Amino acid sequence: MRKIFNFQNYLQSCINTEVALAKVQASLEIIPDSAAKSIANTAENYIPDLEKLQKNTTLIGYPILPLVEQLAKQAGDAGHYLHWGATTQDIMDTATVLQIRSGIELIESQVKKTITALLSLAKRYRDIPMAGRTHLQQAIPITFGYKAAVWLSSLDRHLDRLSQLRSRVLVVQFSGAAGTLASLGTKGLAVQHALAEALDLEVPTITWHSCRDGFAETVQTLALICASLAKIAVDVSVMMTTEIAEVAEPFTQHRGSSSTMPQKRNPISCELISASSKMVREHAGLMIDAMAVDFERATGPWHLEWQAIPESFALTSGSLSQANFMLTGLEVYPDKMKRNLDLSRGLICAEAVMMTLAPIIGRQTAHDLVYDACRQAVNSNNSLANILKEIPQIRKILTDKKIKDLTNPANYLGSAPEMVDKVVNNR
Repeated sequence: MRKIFNFQNYLQSCINTEVALAKVQASLEIIPDSAAKSIANTAENYIPDLEKLQKNTTLIGYPILPLVEQLAKQAGDAGHYLHWGATTQDIMDTATVLQIRSGIELIESQVKKTITALLSLAKRYRDIPMAGRTHLQQAIPITFGYKAAVWLSSLDRHLDRLSQLRSRVLVVQFSGAAGTLASLGTKGLAVQHALAEALDLEVPTITWHSCRDGFAETVQTLALICASLAKIAVDVSVMMTTEIAEVAEPFTQHRGSSSTMPQKRNPISCELISASSKMVREHAGLMIDAMAVDFERATGPWHLEWQAIPESFALTSGSLSQANFMLTGLEVYPDKMKRNLDLSRGLICAEAVMMTLAPIIGRQTAHDLVYDACRQAVNSNNSLANILKEIPQIRKILTDKKIKDLTNPANYLGSAPEMVDKVVNNR
């Protein structure tokens, strides 16, 4: 991702756009064919004077004029036709679109790898019971495969989002000084269409250089991906705590170790993913601010994109790399999950008991009855099953075997396994 968004590649994307522009203008007989060929040859052999380019970019504020000056000088007479009818933002925006296209392709491939890792977890642990938790407390039983499938479902949706935004984002920018293509007379739209075709980009319905929703949507999508990864990271890091110990990041010598505490095995991937999510979220906010462009050319909002877009792609790519590493080698401990399920001595199945009694004595009565039984179990450090057996109103309805079955977490998984199947088979 750094290679895609580094300055050298951006510079080359600008050059590629200038060359493509010259070629399509020659094909439309706007500039001489010989000039286009000379420009292409010059660009192919061009070695930029980076020191001079940096100095002049700092002076002017943008790199295109200094770049065009260097290329035009090396192209000789053909250089007079370089950048014909274009403006700085045309070249810079189109170069950014080309970078974004490569960035999206890489992000998609990484998302698919992470999905593959989650698919494996969902299928392998489809029926392995564990405590479902709400408000950080045990709620009702779920399966670990169900949890992995829930994580997976969000990444499936993000793949759809990445696909859908292409038509709105991978669009050529060529519209001239204020967006009207006036400098090219009646051939402006023909040049725009031909340039889009040459670069394999979409053609805009109208100039978009002062409407930045496409770029903003791109970073919002990256922020959503990072936020979904952060949700996984939060779950895994909490499940790695000493008291819970249901999973662990892959073991690699000294990974996550402490300089003073030899026993430590910290959730390093989770920490990096969580931090990256916060940073991309900030960039998503910057991109919303960058949409408030004044008139037909921004006096500052545009500049926010120059940091927000490359860094968001880099951070998202890094997060996906960490997530893929973590989930591919995630260590899962079903025995610890069972131990934690048994901690409450059946309290985690209180809803199962209540819903069995509800059709007979009414839901609210059943709720109050089981609620009192739960309090007694906690206060007496006893199991819920033992307390239920001592309540006459319940003994009239439920046998000892039924109470035992109802308070067994493995018997109250609902449709969790079938939901896993739906996610796994929906591909």
